[in-house]
Amino acid sequence: MDESIGLVTRDPAALGAFCRVTWQGQVHIEQKGALHRLECRAEHLASLCEWLAGPAGYVFATLIVEEQREEWWFTYVFFAATGGFWVHVRLRQATTERHMPSIAAVVPAADWHERAAADLFGLVFDGHPRLGPFVLHDGWPEDAAPMRRAFDIHRPLARTHGGAAEPNRSLDAAGAFTMPIGPVFSDLAEAVHARIETMGEDASRIALKCFYKYRAVEKLAEGQPIGKALLLAERFAGAAAFAHGLAFCQAIEEIAGVAVPPRARALRALLAELERLRSHAATITGICNSTALAVATSQAAILEEDLLRLGQIASGHRYLFGIVAPGGLVRDIRNETCLQVAARVEAVAHRLARLNSLLRQSSSFLDRLEEVGATPNAAAMMLGLVGPVARASGVARDLRTLFPYAAYAAMPPEVPAEAEGDGYARLRVFFREAAQSVALIRRLAPHLPGGAVIARDLEPPAGAALGAVEAPLGAAFHWVRLDAEGCIARLSITPPSFANWPGFQFAAEGFAFQDFPIILASFGLSNAECDR
Repeated sequence: MDESIGLVTRDPAALGAFCRVTWQGQVHIEQKGALHRLECRAEHLASLCEWLAGPAGYVFATLIVEEQREEWWFTYVFFAATGGFWVHVRLRQATTERHMPSIAAVVPAADWHERAAADLFGLVFDGHPRLGPFVLHDGWPEDAAPMRRAFDIHRPLARTHGGAAEPNRSLDAAGAFTMPIGPVFSDLAEAVHARIETMGEDASRIALKCFYKYRAVEKLAEGQPIGKALLLAERFAGAAAFAHGLAFCQAIEEIAGVAVPPRARALRALLAELERLRSHAATITGICNSTALAVATSQAAILEEDLLRLGQIASGHRYLFGIVAPGGLVRDIRNETCLQVAARVEAVAHRLARLNSLLRQSSSFLDRLEEVGATPNAAAMMLGLVGPVARASGVARDLRTLFPYAAYAAMPPEVPAEAEGDGYARLRVFFREAAQSVALIRRLAPHLPGGAVIARDLEPPAGAALGAVEAPLGAAFHWVRLDAEGCIARLSITPPSFANWPGFQFAAEGFAFQDFPIILASFGLSNAECDR
């Protein structure tokens, strides 16, 4: 058995044979290139997913729910931990059936995915211990199910006036009390609420409530032409607009079977690294601010502003809106402009390195981060954490190297990783990745290929595909299904913050109240990115 499992993780061709033997022909297998589609029945779903996420060595990525005319289509997306190929587990159920088996007990990373699907589609995942108001809360009518086909987005929705649902208390002892934090914060932070139970100064248990500003982006995309849906995709998270736009475009390109011109691939990588560098500078700014280092906060914020201005120079927009398109880029970027960007990010890199050195010499700063908010490697893997947060806990996965896109196959980045999983490890990863982005931009800018930046023969047929990119905060997935008219039948977005919020909840429990904002800043989370 162990030898067979090892073969499966190394050789995708062995996966089908292993499944046929194990599930006695009850799992239908279809292979297309690097993708295996496994179609199973409800009674085999949990065991199949448990095996994939366990001994087979696959990573759970996302759950996609689609309502067809007579069937539910549930697609559980996994990828090989060593890269190279994907597995989509598909389950079909009649739309008259609202009950589904839960896999959260055996694949904990699917917890939030099932809770969100239950809210948005009116489903029940049997065996899930925490179903209830999740994405929809505080005034949403029961069983609203806004992602159902029959839901009319133009019809006014009657709001309820009942009290907000509160989680059960876990502490029941003399002196125990509950402290609320949020949902309103100062500065630029979007709404999120934390309910902290404590016996004194330490947070014994934290109950999170996100999703205060449900935007119905996925619902609004339905029936829209590709161009209008792209506007929604790249505005899904302004701080990672290029990454989300790129993931959407890659899905369209996969459906169309079109090759992106080499120059566009190189420029896409350059812009993606510029966005990553700016995003990491913003996260470092937040960490400095959370520890009350006013001078360091100002220095990091100035670097972030300089990088925003570079975004304007490179693309015409500070946050890189409106430059990526299916098939390549909307317009070319002159070689001279790219060299100018490379020279200026080099100067930013020197100032970042200087800031890093000064912070490492501040014992009071390090005391607030070292051994604070630790997420061990086992917990990071169990929760399905992504991006710099996961890499700080020793999970050295990066979609740029596992599934190279843009120009990353020719210029793969180094993937920095730390072992401690605490706030200081996360800070070190952010600094190291920022330096890597500078190195990639410096390598790309002088050697840009010539030619066109857009593929002109883009006429995608009906079909579906997954676009996957390594956004600044981690893996971002855009599932796109097109109908026969070339319009959006389904857009499903899984941003990195959706994967990492449970990790923050885990990391903050057991630490003092004053550590809460510092741990939160070290995760670099986006509240708005979750408000799909």
